[in-house]
Amino acid sequence: MASLTTRLFGLVFFALVLSGCATQNRRDPLEPLNRGIYQFNDAFDKALAKPVAQAYDAVVPDPLQMMVRNFFSNLDDVVVTFNDLLQFKFGQALQDGTRVLVNSTVGILGLADIASAIGLDKHDEDFGQTLGRWGIGDGPYLVLPFLGPSSVRDGVGRLVDVKVDPIFRIDHIPTRNQVIAVEFEARRADLLDAEKVVDEAAIDRYSFIRDAYLQRRRSLVHDGNPPRMDEDENNDVPPATGPSSSLAPDAAPASVAAEEAAPAAVEPAPADRAEAPASPAEGPAAVAPDALAVAAAGSNVYEPAPVTAFPDLNGSAPEARAFIVRLWLPQPSSH
Repeated sequence: MASLTTRLFGLVFFALVLSGCATQNRRDPLEPLNRGIYQFNDAFDKALAKPVAQAYDAVVPDPLQMMVRNFFSNLDDVVVTFNDLLQFKFGQALQDGTRVLVNSTVGILGLADIASAIGLDKHDEDFGQTLGRWGIGDGPYLVLPFLGPSSVRDGVGRLVDVKVDPIFRIDHIPTRNQVIAVEFEARRADLLDAEKVVDEAAIDRYSFIRDAYLQRRRSLVHDGNPPRMDEDENNDVPPATGPSSSLAPDAAPASVAAEEAAPAAVEPAPADRAEAPASPAEGPAAVAPDALAVAAAGSNVYEPAPVTAFPDLNGSAPEARAFIVRLWLPQPSSH
């Protein structure tokens, strides 16, 4: 226990140092390295992860896929509750802990999301957000092998979250690896349609993903109400897409490439009337497009929401950006 505590404080110190250094650079000082890892992840996806996910989606019936999503969502609520407590969100911790209890019993080990049906909303917290809540900057943007978009702070957060994740507490290694593999392919299958939106909306797919991830994470850390960024902060964090300089929880991510591709007839919504993306029940939420080996890296980071109809974007880049915001991490129902 002492050894784990020492390593944890060492990782937090490492994140603090790097986040302080990052203020002298732009938001992506490691872009050449990140692009190389991104290309590796993309090649892995095309060669293995995506074909397996397509087979899973074709063979497994929709009701069974929904039960798989609910099962892993219930396990993720354990991690969420842990981080609720670390952030002193005691009321939310009580609600999320109750979700685990209800879904694990009445919901038959989480196969049915009874908690949401009775008004216990799903939340989204992780240790990266916990560090951000207590003032630790995100540091340089990073693309992790297999896992995809991250940052120095969020990378440290992943290492802590897996210590709490019930999946990684399974002692029998073959069983644990099989559970991780099922979770990974189920999440990847949820991206099959959403991936098309990224390809159609972004000229530079790497930049589009990076900007969406950074703004989404900033919004999550501040529970949907991020403070206005000053000029120095704007060197590290992408500007908001709309007229407002701060990202509302439902605002679309910035993407210069996507703005250039937007049709002239489509105008961004005013700051006081930003388009609100659908709730998790209205569209798919999943991992980032190149976060393609949760199984290999051993991290249950992303939380899927029930998938229903895929939105008809009709070639609208602003609507595509609003939809992509919901892909990085599922939007909490409330905070």
